Amino acid sequence: MAQVDLVGRVAVVTGAASGIGAACARALAAAGARVVLMDRDERVRDVAAGLGGSGEALVVDLTDMSRLAELEVSADILVNNAGVQHVAPVESFPPEVFHRMLALMVQAPFLLVRRVLPGMYERGWGRVVHISSVHGLRASAYKSAYVTAKHAVEGLSKVIALEGGPRGVTSNTVCPAYVRTPLVENQIAAQAATHGIPESEVVEKVMLTEPAIKRLIEPAEVADAVLYLCSDSASFMNGASLVLDGGWTAR
Repeated sequence: MAQVDLVGRVAVVTGAASGIGAACARALAAAGARVVLMDRDERVRDVAAGLGGSGEALVVDLTDMSRLAELEVSADILVNNAGVQHVAPVESFPPEVFHRMLALMVQAPFLLVRRVLPGMYERGWGRVVHISSVHGLRASAYKSAYVTAKHAVEGLSKVIALEGGPRGVTSNTVCPAYVRTPLVENQIAAQAATHGIPESEVVEKVMLTEPAIKRLIEPAEVADAVLYLCSDSASFMNGASLVLDGGWTAR
């Protein structure tokens, strides 16, 4: 792949205070883009500062729909990455948590895409990348909200791809297995309690049982996939799911 040149492009990355979002922001900035980093976590300011003049932090709760409705944002690239996890059986899964997770991972991406698409159409160029998951393609027990949200994002991405493709805008998803992020680290205790095993065994006996490659993915690897989807080399990739699951879905 030729070197990615995003000079003159503006990218918006959600959930950019750490993990995949921070890695994506760094990769896009290194390619020349000006990056707007969104997160409710104040630490997003530190990540933006680390990008020098290429980064701008916007502290915002993406589940606050009234705030999103008044948000002024324009972008050539939108990376919908923000997400949370909660592990519990369906019968004891808190409905308010289910609602909040879908608001963050489905409704917020829809509203952000809705806001930036007119500008992309006017310029005849745009890249929408959704950080989905292997759970957008496969289900796991005890993750009803997360699996539902990621399946929904797969569908949303395809609709955007069909509408945007003729107008120069592509929409794709990246579907990793477990990535070494705070989101994954924070669910180890919950997984241990749910499965009745020590926390030290969760990665080996829960997270790495399905992939043929027995390791966690690094955030930078996901960021590289996002960067590729924003490149000229990926201009014909549209409505696709770029799977980084170590062979999970090959079963």
